[in-house]
Amino acid sequence: MATEMPEPAYLGSYDGTRIAAYDLGGRGPDLILAHATGFCASVLLVMARELAGRFRCVAFDARGHGRSGTRPGGDDEFDWHAFGADALCVVEGMGLREPYGFGHSCGGAALLLAEESSSSTFSGLYLYEPVVFPSDTPLEPSFENNPLSAGALRRRSSFASRQEALDNFASKPPFEALDPEVLKSYVADGFVDDSEGGIHLACDPRHEAMIYAQGFSHDAFSRLDEVKCHVTLACGEKTDAFGPDFLSLFAARLSSVDTVVLPGLHHFGPLEAPAEVAASVAASLGALSP
Repeated sequence: MATEMPEPAYLGSYDGTRIAAYDLGGRGPDLILAHATGFCASVLLVMARELAGRFRCVAFDARGHGRSGTRPGGDDEFDWHAFGADALCVVEGMGLREPYGFGHSCGGAALLLAEESSSSTFSGLYLYEPVVFPSDTPLEPSFENNPLSAGALRRRSSFASRQEALDNFASKPPFEALDPEVLKSYVADGFVDDSEGGIHLACDPRHEAMIYAQGFSHDAFSRLDEVKCHVTLACGEKTDAFGPDFLSLFAARLSSVDTVVLPGLHHFGPLEAPAEVAASVAASLGALSP
C-alpha cells in the first residue's frame, strides 16, 4: 500500500486531455476515488490507506487539477460531462474491472455522470455530497453571479514555499479543519514549482471559477433512473451544502440506494475525518462485494 503518492500513469481522455492516475495499492476489488473541485488525488491517500485491506484503490487528478492537463482552446472543457468521461478513461486505462467508486462533491457528480453514460460500469458507488442540482432542466452556466466562482478568483494562488502555504492554510477555514496529513498532501501535490523558486496552485483559479460556474449545468439528476448499481448517498451532519434534504431527492430516483449522515462532519468530511469516512465506505461497499 502506498504511503506517499506513486508516479502517475498518464492517460488520454476522449478529447486528448492528459489525465494522471495513481495506483495506490491494496487488496480486493477495484475502487476508484474521485476528489472535489480545487483539490487533487493525494488528498484521498489517507482514506485509501484505511481501505487497503478491503480494496485496491486507484485515484486520479481531475482535468485542470494536480498533474492532469487541460485541453487548449475553449472553456467547454470544464463542462462537467468531461469529468465523467475522464473517470471512464481511468477505469479503462487502469484496467479496472467492474470497480466500485467513491466520489466527493464534484467527484461524486463525475462518477454519476460516468455511470449514466456507460451503464453497469460500476458495481456500486459511495457518493459524499455529490454536486447535483435537483431539477430536470439544468441551469445555464453562471459565472458573474456565482459566489463560488468569485471566491475562486480571489484565492491566493502563489506562495514563496510549501511551508508558507501550509502555515497559511492551517489557520484559515475550511482548510484549518482538514486532517493534518490531508492538508500536507494538498500542499505537496496541489501546487507546482514556479520559475522563481516559489509555488503556485496546480488548479488555476480561473479554471476553478469556470468549474463552479458550470456546476449546476449538467443533467445527472434527470438521468438518475439510469443508474442501476447500488448507490450510497452520504453527507455531513453539519454540512451547509448537500445535506439530507438533497439526498432524499436523489434517493427517490435511484433504484437501489441507502443514505448515511456522518455525525459532526461538514461538506469536506472526507478530508476532515478520512478514517471515519473510510470506515463508512468499507461498510457500505463491502456489503455489496463477494
